[in-house]
Parts: sequence; structure tokens; C-alpha cells
Amino acid sequence: MKSVDVLLDGQSLVTPRSIAAEILSIKDNSVNEHDKLTAESELAIILNLAGQQIEKKMEPDQIHGMLGANLHALRAKSAPAIWQHLIGLAQNHSIANYFLQDPFTRWSFVKPRGYSGDAQLIDFIYGHPSLNDEIAKSTPTGLALYEVNRNSSASIAVRERRDLLTKHVDEIAGSRGRDTEILTIAAGHLREANRSVALQQQGIKRWVALDQDPMSIGSIRRDFANTCIEAVDGSVRSLLTNAHDLGTFDFVYAAGLYDYLNDKVSIKLTRKCLQMLKPNGVFMFANFSEDIIADGYMETFMNWALLLRTEEDMWRIMRSSTVDGEFDCFVRFGENRNIVYGFMRKVA
Repeated sequence: MKSVDVLLDGQSLVTPRSIAAEILSIKDNSVNEHDKLTAESELAIILNLAGQQIEKKMEPDQIHGMLGANLHALRAKSAPAIWQHLIGLAQNHSIANYFLQDPFTRWSFVKPRGYSGDAQLIDFIYGHPSLNDEIAKSTPTGLALYEVNRNSSASIAVRERRDLLTKHVDEIAGSRGRDTEILTIAAGHLREANRSVALQQQGIKRWVALDQDPMSIGSIRRDFANTCIEAVDGSVRSLLTNAHDLGTFDFVYAAGLYDYLNDKVSIKLTRKCLQMLKPNGVFMFANFSEDIIADGYMETFMNWALLLRTEEDMWRIMRSSTVDGEFDCFVRFGENRNIVYGFMRKVA
């Protein structure tokens, strides 16, 4: 598969290669040989410096912090095609094994579920108890690196995102009563539901959690048995091809999905989600923003590629998905600006 728009369909899943193909298809991918050699030299300096720090047994947080900042700066000034070339060089450098001691980094790099950003990976960010045994196997250095990564600005933003989702669910259920219906797209393990007061107090009529990963579906069915939550095996493709008769909802959201979808598919999916809203219903989608500073480390040693978006990128998707007057729209950032959110309310 060469394009992101045919991924996330239950048959072929998101990988760094597919994201790279998408990035290079929408940006200038010409390579200046001089710039390439210069970037290779800069990367070598960065990686060798980290190697020296490792040999000197500097504290993992210091090593990681300097490396992450240097990779971020190099990524920012490198042409996309050159940066994609540098990713492979970094991943094959001898210091990679040092960072793979971190169970979070290792899970992301190896991808046991076969694709990027799986629910288990996000559980590392949450520090979910289900991973205690996996984390306990780590070396002291691995544990120290894990603490650095799970407390990075990107991870903090992901935990804030979970809490914001819970807040929005509870606010909508509180204002609309017990007939409230929710749809979560690419639900993962649906950890935001664990803290929902509305769910605990049976203040939601129906909460559909759609995901393409059978392991995530199984987790939801187990964890939320005997609640209003219904786990549905589905994907972007199944939604766009009308494979489901899900009905309409007061709140539809996709929190960890648009990071992997190009604009064409994002617009199609947004239009579909808007069709499933009740009057005054709200659609929300989230995306890692270009303000993220962990991007260099994530794309190299974590092998975790994302399509980052600006505020204007979010507005472009919303403007292309609707007609003026049909929806009230706004964009907001999370507290540290690592994640950006788009909101669309259907005008009654």
C-alpha cells in the first residue's frame, strides 16, 4: 500500500513507511546532495555525542533531553526527503539499543500489534496497571528512560487529551440527559470512560466504541461489560463505505486517528461524522500539532511517525467538510500546545 488513505481498514494498518509516503507526496521531496551530506554530518555529531554521554554514564534524563532537543532542531531544518533518510541512519546507529531499554520506546519501535499508535502504546503514557509486569522487566536505565518519555510534553498532552474527552462526555451527558448517545472512532482501550461520572451514574443511553483492532475490541468488551458501551469492529474504510448502521449521536469524536490520515481522507471522514450528528450534536477531532518537540525522537528511536497539523490545517479540514452556517466551528490547543482540537457543532 502506498497511500495512507487505504490504511486503517482492518486489513492493512498504519506504519511509518505509509506515513513517510504521504508526507513525501505532499511536500517537495527533491534532495540536494550537499544538503544531504551536511545533514548526515550533523546527525553523526548528534548521535556520537549521545554515545559519548552513554559511555560516561551520564544520567539518562540528561542524555535523552539533549538528544531529543538536537533531533528536533535537525528535523525542523531538514527537507522531508532528507529527514526520512536520516531516520534510517539513526535507527541503525549503535546507541539505538540504549534507548530501546525503555519499554515504551521498545514497544513503539517493534510494534507488536503491527501498526503505530496502538492502544497498548498509549497505555504506557497513561501508566496503566496492566503494563506493570512489562515495565518491571526493564533495566534500571530502561526505567529511568521510561520516566523521561512518559513525562515528556507530548505524553503530558496525551493524558490531558484523555481527561478532556471524559470532561466533554460528562458535560454533554449532563446537558442532554439520559438519552445521550456517544460515538468514539478509533477507540483503543477507551480509557477516558474509566473516569466518566455520567457512565458510572448510568447517565448515557448508548456509547459506541469503534475500533479496527480485535484486541482493543476485546479489551473494551471485557472492561465495560454490563454498561451502555458497545464495542464495534470497524475502521475508517467501513465507516466511509457505510458498512455500519450506527444511527445518530450527540457527541462524535476521533482523538488519536487524524494524525495518520491525509487531508483527503480526513475531509471524507469528517463529512461522514457530521452526517451522524443529532441537532446541536458535536464532532471533535484531535491532532498532534507542529509545536511538538518530541517529534525527532519519536520518528527515529520510537519509529513512530505522525502527520502533524497547524491551526490552519485544522480549519482547512473543517471548511472543506461543511457549508457555512451549517456548523459552528472553533479550534483550540491543549495547555502545552502539543495537541490541537477541532470542534464542530451542528446548528439545530
